[in-house]
Amino acid sequence: MHAYNLSTTKVRLVLALGLLLGVATSCEKELLDKQPLTAISDATFWRTANDATLALNGVYDTGAGFTGYNFWAATSMVNLDLMAGNGSEKELIPDQFTDGSLNSAYSFVGAYYTQAYRQITRCNNFLGNIDKVSMDATQKNIMINEVRTLRAYNYFNLALYFGDVPLIQRLLTVDEANSVTRTPKVEVWAFCESELKEAAAVLPPSVPDAQQGHMTAASALAILGRLQLAEKKWADAATSYKKIIDFGAYSIDPRYRELFLNAGELSREVIMSQQYLKDTYNHALLQYLTPETWGGWHQYSPFNELVKEYECTDGLPITQSPLYDRNNPYNNRDPRLDFTVMISGRTTFRGRTYSAVPGTTLPDRLNQYPGVWSGYAIYKFLEDDPAVATTTNDGNNFPLIRYAEVLLGYLEAKLESGSSIDQALLNATINQVRGRQAVRMPAVTTTDPAALRTIIRRERRVEFAFEGLRYFDCLRWGILGAENNRQFTGMKLTNTPATYKDYPVDAEGYYLYKRRNFVVGKNELWPIPQSERDLNKNLTQNPGY
Repeated sequence: MHAYNLSTTKVRLVLALGLLLGVATSCEKELLDKQPLTAISDATFWRTANDATLALNGVYDTGAGFTGYNFWAATSMVNLDLMAGNGSEKELIPDQFTDGSLNSAYSFVGAYYTQAYRQITRCNNFLGNIDKVSMDATQKNIMINEVRTLRAYNYFNLALYFGDVPLIQRLLTVDEANSVTRTPKVEVWAFCESELKEAAAVLPPSVPDAQQGHMTAASALAILGRLQLAEKKWADAATSYKKIIDFGAYSIDPRYRELFLNAGELSREVIMSQQYLKDTYNHALLQYLTPETWGGWHQYSPFNELVKEYECTDGLPITQSPLYDRNNPYNNRDPRLDFTVMISGRTTFRGRTYSAVPGTTLPDRLNQYPGVWSGYAIYKFLEDDPAVATTTNDGNNFPLIRYAEVLLGYLEAKLESGSSIDQALLNATINQVRGRQAVRMPAVTTTDPAALRTIIRRERRVEFAFEGLRYFDCLRWGILGAENNRQFTGMKLTNTPATYKDYPVDAEGYYLYKRRNFVVGKNELWPIPQSERDLNKNLTQNPGY
């Protein structure tokens, strides 16, 4: 596995994207300003294999730098987790999705919707023209099914968050675009299921390092597994995940923190990732994550409710473990807590200790912006070496699907399907994830369905924190309202809460941070953007908006 090959491929990708702008940009406007899509191709394009490669790279382009919100970008994935009760953000973006105030004019709702359709339009453009290209038939077929997978990924997410959405499978005229109607969610997901199954039968199980980022059979099956979990098609989900396991191409990395840094880009645990390249096609996630002490924005603030979910090192939750010390709550905990969350007075980064102690002059003090910070920060993804990445220039890929998700999804699907659970299955799945060398948490041994269900759900929350899976999980488990209708807390401020007066704290001495009021029966679906409904009167709205 060689980083040089990966970088070379990334450079070609970025150059290709620039060359393709004349072809791709106009078709992106399909659901924005409704420019005729039939006018974007000139007579010299769609002829050679190189044209096809340029077009394919254009389909993969979802934006770099401070890109908008979509189902690919690193900042977008982090915010999805924050929306699901894992934290907040300076501009209250996740709060406005889940505190009862969400409306159809909110720009970030529109961003998720329109950017997904931009990529879908590029997919349809590719699929509508690729037959004109003279090239190797096998390679053409692989390209076609990569694009079908990308399109299905977007449609799966659109239907997950918006419910019924227009299912557009070809390029549209302006009149057609202005009159499409919403397709029932069940039909959209049935389309996705068919597309992903057919793509998985054609695509290779994995790709060489130099082609990392391309959709594979494992990518298609992993997206399919998510869809089937959401539909509660447990046996089907188990089958999809088992196929990936049987490929033998992926494994649990012994590392954990490094998986989310440049050092982990080529890990065999990564099945699907958003590609970036320092200096050329970079991203600015570190600008958002990095505390002000190190020149960042400290944009995100994890909730203590997430912190409490990390077990003690004996494998028991803090409510049961004798190792848990209420006065020193961060000791004797699952190592993934320290790999994921910056804790005041505990986490060291680039030679300095992070501190959020209020009443000081430190940049990240809790009361710097009253009510804005929790006292915690996100440590996951922060690159230790400034020579590798800076706050505004990071080329690290963002993992969207890891093999750990496959193993935990397989176990959950087997459990919920009513299959027999034995120690061998536990050891082949959840204990592989918990037992990686950097984590080494005790093995799970219970086969009691209720107890195991609780463990699996907790494991998914801590293993995938801030990777964009939490909202999906809470939606399909029917707990999104319960996870958001509560008082959220932040850092521990005192061990004597009864007499502490400086800042509001709960009975355990944790900072009383934020409260949300998620509207059950309404906020599970996002509103169709009003800007789209203004252009197309046939688009109906979700209930309550």
